[in-house]
Amino acid sequence: MELTRRESLALAAGLATAAVLPRAALAAGPTSLNGLARRTGRRFGSAIGSRNGSFGDPRYDAVIAAECGLIVPENELKWQWTRPTPTSFNFAAADAILAFAEAHHLAIRGHTLLWHHPMWFPAWVATYDFGAHPATEAARMIREHVATICTRYGRRIHGYDVVNEAVDAHTGAMRETAFSRAMGSAEAVLDLAFHTARETAPRAQLVYNDYMSWEPGNEAHRAGVLRCLEGFRRRGTPVDALGVQSHIGSGNNPGDGPAFGPHDERAWRHFLDEVTGMGYRLLITEFDVHDRGLPADIALRDRAVADYARTYLDLMLSYPQLGDILAWGMSDRYSWLQQRIPRADGLPKRPCPYDADFRPKPLRETIAAAFTGAAPRRS
Repeated sequence: MELTRRESLALAAGLATAAVLPRAALAAGPTSLNGLARRTGRRFGSAIGSRNGSFGDPRYDAVIAAECGLIVPENELKWQWTRPTPTSFNFAAADAILAFAEAHHLAIRGHTLLWHHPMWFPAWVATYDFGAHPATEAARMIREHVATICTRYGRRIHGYDVVNEAVDAHTGAMRETAFSRAMGSAEAVLDLAFHTARETAPRAQLVYNDYMSWEPGNEAHRAGVLRCLEGFRRRGTPVDALGVQSHIGSGNNPGDGPAFGPHDERAWRHFLDEVTGMGYRLLITEFDVHDRGLPADIALRDRAVADYARTYLDLMLSYPQLGDILAWGMSDRYSWLQQRIPRADGLPKRPCPYDADFRPKPLRETIAAAFTGAAPRRS
């Protein structure tokens, strides 16, 4: 994969940041979000990425180092970045982020070994010729991809979103991709990815990650995810935990209305009870609060975001099976939501714990308060 000049400069800057941050920032302190999370037996972390510009901005990197105990590359381990052609890999971007994490004593999650969605594979996958024995060739490619990443990083990465978003949110059915067509079913592809990950990263936590949520309209998605998780257990697929993305607030997908705040706690608890009843642990993997449907006034908006987040986090933290919590970005400046479904008034969104100028917001204090009030996690 050829990196643009801007991306190359961002990678170089990110590596340089390790040398210029204050030594005190090398480990988040006891009153940092990670320090408060650790009191409950959890860790707090965030996504960081070179494509969106966050990695390599010294201000952003300093917030990460000061507040977080772990990070996840936002895009740099996805197929689009690591697999430019059927026969080649490129890990330059991922390697730079891992080097930064290790220089700052941050644990690392891997995202994602298989984004089972036809939109999010490299373009070459859609036209790839699987040959006379498509099931065999597709299985070879899945094994090769998962094993290459897991073997390359070994114990440097402590957990993986092995499979991401395999369930269609509207129907609850398993998504179909070039690989599932070649192998005969989505279940065959997913199972192979998890078994290969267990074989090549035996100490890593293996996670199924998806964005089903507590807002109205998620009923089919939640039911489909439960069927997926039940299938894993029935077939003996080695899945340790469910990653709950937790993009809450206003809708994030085309066609979603701008309404902010409606949710069904009873249905959400039922879903989480079913998941934990099957023996799965939980993680919050991609937390942010979409404020598309809130008023323009910043003080009112920030307060509503913080209050809504507190209700959600208190509910999630009431589950002792909940482990690490990761924000999908620490600063509004680099949030993926800035480019997704604009606000009607055209104003920048404020979905993260820090604003675009890297000042802490009420959401940051809400996360801290939620950790402070949380019961310890079950070992």
